[in-house]
Amino acid sequence: MFPLAALSLLIAASLASPQTAQTPSSTPSAPAPDVKPTPDGPVVEIDTSMGTIRVGLYATKAPHSTANFMSYAREGFFAGTIFHRVIPGFMIQGGGMNAKLEEKPAHPPIRNEARNGLTNLRGTLAMARTGDPHSATGQFFINVKDNAALDFGIARDGWGYAVFGEVLSGMDVVDAIVNVPTTTIGQFQNVPIKPVAITKVRIVSDPAPPTKPAPAKTVAPVAVKPGAAKAAAPNAPTSRPKVSPSPKA
Repeated sequence: MFPLAALSLLIAASLASPQTAQTPSSTPSAPAPDVKPTPDGPVVEIDTSMGTIRVGLYATKAPHSTANFMSYAREGFFAGTIFHRVIPGFMIQGGGMNAKLEEKPAHPPIRNEARNGLTNLRGTLAMARTGDPHSATGQFFINVKDNAALDFGIARDGWGYAVFGEVLSGMDVVDAIVNVPTTTIGQFQNVPIKPVAITKVRIVSDPAPPTKPAPAKTVAPVAVKPGAAKAAAPNAPTSRPKVSPSPKA
């Protein structure tokens, strides 16, 4: 999938000492911090031309996004695609275009699951989309920093970008990818000069039976403002909105 086309799919966001003294009983204790969820679904390895990234998916928190990604993985869809948009201090995006910056035909879009309690922290995977909240298909991105501006309820459109996975190992590969030299090719910005290819997505484990991704809700097309091209990421054909997260999301 490559919802980059909305020209606004990608760019944007950010990241006691022990005491032996007894705390007075009159002082209320601080609330326990939220426990960070652990991926409980399939584990896959994304083999790239720069190394391997192992990822765990959140099957319970993001069932439709997980099923969607796994469907593409089983079909071998990602082989031959590239990370076509990489922005230091933000994210790397890929999974929908080949080295000629041609978008691969994708399945119908799925419903946005950003309201699942998962946030766009460093190392998380999220679905890329156009200005239409329910337009994600096969493209995804990996956050290289905490990008709260992409979260549900905080993003400019309120919807945000659905997190569905987390890097288990290979974050050094992600950091290497995001720092490769880039250029602008036509309408596409932040394109690696030397293509960073996804050679294969291998399924390491898949504890749950295949489920069908929930189709996207019917939403009226979003008009693309004249100045949106600069804010959006370069990843889709000129006839569609570009898919990608935006720092100003």
